[in-house]
Amino acid sequence: MITNRISQEQFQTIFLEIEKKDLPRLNKKFWSFDWKKEIKLVNRVVYKLTTQENPDVIQGLISWSDFGDHIFINVVESAPFNRGVERLYQGVAGNLFAIACQESFARGYDGFIVFESKTKLINHYQDLLGAQRLGSSIRMFVDTQAASHLIKLYL
Repeated sequence: MITNRISQEQFQTIFLEIEKKDLPRLNKKFWSFDWKKEIKLVNRVVYKLTTQENPDVIQGLISWSDFGDHIFINVVESAPFNRGVERLYQGVAGNLFAIACQESFARGYDGFIVFESKTKLINHYQDLLGAQRLGSSIRMFVDTQAASHLIKLYL
């Protein structure tokens, strides 16, 4: 579920694997990452977050890989209109991480996901996701308890 920041109206989310018809909307002019390149990489799956009410508008994207005992998040990005203080919808990033946790449970990995954070976002991910650092590195993980919480909160 994502929430309109202004009206506080909530919208049910849908996760779908990215399709060829989505490629024109992944213009590098608007997105920070080169999603067209990401989609072509081996052993990566890219999902889009949309809403039931407007399935043609991509709210965010996530790329992950299956490492055999956990899901590794390669890239996660909210749509340009969902970034910063003036974002249109709240909860996009939480939804993207929650779907990765759900996939981890489905594959028998107890919800574990791993990702690398930008240094300035470490505290944010600790607060938002309940993520923990692996040692003193920028690599972080979400454990079973935090994954369950994210799924209940966002999905």
